[in-house]
Amino acid sequence: MGNTCVGPNLGNNGFFNTVTAAIWPSRPPEDRLHLPKGEDSSKNNGDSESGPVGGSKKSEGSKKGSNDHPPILVQNTPPEPVKMPNEAPPPKVIEHEKSIKQEMREVGIGQPGEEQKGKKPTHVKRVSSVALQLESVLGRKTGNLKDIYSLGRKLGQGQFGTTFLCIEKATGKEFACKSIAKRKLTTQEDVDDVRREIQIMHHLEGHPNVIKIVDAYEDAVAVHVVMELCSGGELFDRIVRRGHYTEKQAAELARLIVGVVEACHSLGVMHRDLKPENFLFVSQEEESPLKTIDFGLSVFFRPGETFTDIVGSPYYVAPEVLRKLYGPKCDVWSAGVIIYILLSGVPPFWDETEQGIFEQVLKGELDFESEPWPNISESAKDLVRKMLVRDPKRRLTAHEVLCEYAYHYNLIFKYLFAK
Repeated sequence: MGNTCVGPNLGNNGFFNTVTAAIWPSRPPEDRLHLPKGEDSSKNNGDSESGPVGGSKKSEGSKKGSNDHPPILVQNTPPEPVKMPNEAPPPKVIEHEKSIKQEMREVGIGQPGEEQKGKKPTHVKRVSSVALQLESVLGRKTGNLKDIYSLGRKLGQGQFGTTFLCIEKATGKEFACKSIAKRKLTTQEDVDDVRREIQIMHHLEGHPNVIKIVDAYEDAVAVHVVMELCSGGELFDRIVRRGHYTEKQAAELARLIVGVVEACHSLGVMHRDLKPENFLFVSQEEESPLKTIDFGLSVFFRPGETFTDIVGSPYYVAPEVLRKLYGPKCDVWSAGVIIYILLSGVPPFWDETEQGIFEQVLKGELDFESEPWPNISESAKDLVRKMLVRDPKRRLTAHEVLCEYAYHYNLIFKYLFAK
């Protein structure tokens, strides 16, 4: 059968046409496939002298009889889909990280997507795990986690690790345990990332708004990081429930967030993935302490050092990160985006696609005209503007933001009292 045989020819009453009509219902002309240019639509695929399949003219092979050619079988299944030349490829499906979930769309903060914890594409060929080949990922001998703790329900899931409720057997005290499967650490870079994350958490230990690491353990199949338990949920979830915070509430949270950034930078650490999902409340209480988590993309840096790898999350990534030349001020930009969302409930730079978001980050204008911005003080708007300056050389440092914040915080109470 040729490419023109997409439906029965009912112009004659032959047996072949009757069977074909019973099997393939007629399609409208616009649904039929056409031959590529340069081919005669009246010809068969393999017989240049044959007429249309449904016509009265027989092929040369049929004239010679069945001794030369086997009888043609009637196809009883639809043809395989044919990809025509110059056909446009299907649109690329963009997978987004957890911060762009459907529940964010319901309050205007984002769009669907999955948590972006990993850096490796899912289509690569499976390779053996570097971590399983090493004598130790942590580089030291540790005790057995299960001798000290018992694991409970699952609290969360990432690309490399799963977080469980962890109960200390001797005291009954509850912690969180992040178990990182060694089989997923396929490269030396993955191993180095785990080591650095644990090292940074120890380096920042003691800050009241950074998640506290208790200890790290390793066995034959996983690395286990035991941390303090934060059961109050994500800052992101509270924004979703509220829509947005009052200016006074947002100012207090902003002070804590920028304080963490300033502390990290003073100790030579750049977080690189600040977003509301990476801040957890210790408890469900309204005045619960806030903790910064997830240092998986964090790095140590030296004064004046620049980085070129693109990491982070679409709505919160700084423009210089997209340009592949950045330093610690990228965290100030991300904190500025969070403060904008705390005050308004929507991100400052939004689009329906990841690429569109990046273009908005690079070129979009800040909106201080829509609700609720007319009811927000000029000092708060000014602080956000100074944190979201695209040129990092002109952007405030985290320390300067705190100094600006002290002035801004005093103005808030004057502004609210005057109202």
